[in-house]
Amino acid sequence: MDTLAVVIEAPEQVRLRRLELNDPGPADVVVEVAVSGVSTGTERLLWSGQMPPFPGLGYPLVPGYESVGVVIEAGAEAREHLGRTVFAPGSTAFKDARGLFGGAARRLVLPAARIAPIPESVGETGALLALAATARHAIAGGSAPELIVGHGVLGRLLARLACAQGAAPHVWETQPVRQAGAIGYAVGRPDEDPRRDYRAIYDVSGDGALLDSLIARLGRCGEVVLAGFYDRLSFAFPPAFMKEARLRVAAEFTPADLAAVLAMVEQHTLSLDGLITHRVPAMDAETAYRTAFSDPSCLKLILDWRAVD
Repeated sequence: MDTLAVVIEAPEQVRLRRLELNDPGPADVVVEVAVSGVSTGTERLLWSGQMPPFPGLGYPLVPGYESVGVVIEAGAEAREHLGRTVFAPGSTAFKDARGLFGGAARRLVLPAARIAPIPESVGETGALLALAATARHAIAGGSAPELIVGHGVLGRLLARLACAQGAAPHVWETQPVRQAGAIGYAVGRPDEDPRRDYRAIYDVSGDGALLDSLIARLGRCGEVVLAGFYDRLSFAFPPAFMKEARLRVAAEFTPADLAAVLAMVEQHTLSLDGLITHRVPAMDAETAYRTAFSDPSCLKLILDWRAVD
């Protein structure tokens, strides 16, 4: 079996090529992907070559971890999934490229335990479930955010989850084109915010240079949650010492986080509407990746694989 896939051959070199797939095992499924999302955080680092050393990192690689499709084949132990619409977080079953994370392909082979069945009504917004689960994982580790740094998709999902818990977070965003779209919370520039007593600040910008300024905005014993991805971090110790500041790293989501946000979507307590701004045929992947990483109006770009054999 083979598939057409997005392959990052080297930094800033993206092309579609056909890859051979490992044969599925008895507990595996084959997913025919309809749409897959492009991450402006993790995938930008992979595309630019700025991803810090990470287990499994290397080129050529198949990026992506936000795929929605239908199970078209299933092993003997996974037959109940045949024909289901599912979210798939990627695959490592490519013979000629690394699968980190391996979701940007027409067909994926992966263990049935890793997929999540979703209602057909969720449609292409199912590609947002990974980021929603990431946001939920960050919040589940501590207090709801009072301040969120960044109003991209992850920042918006954090804010929506916080509002669902009864909180009213403030969001910092310096890009004018991204300041609109708030639902139940306020968005503004850092220099317009006088507060210096935040108890929980969530950074989703991925900008490690902000750490000193964020610590300066904390109240005593406040917490900065690092929900982006960073290379190295440093901060001035005396201000953090005086405030007894806490730092927490939010890692990747778990199956429990995914199940929780999917339940919220089905119960209409979490909306995924208005977050997908760009839709591009998978055959135009090279242009699509550059758009996703350079156009500030692009919140979430999805690749449409349905016209690909």
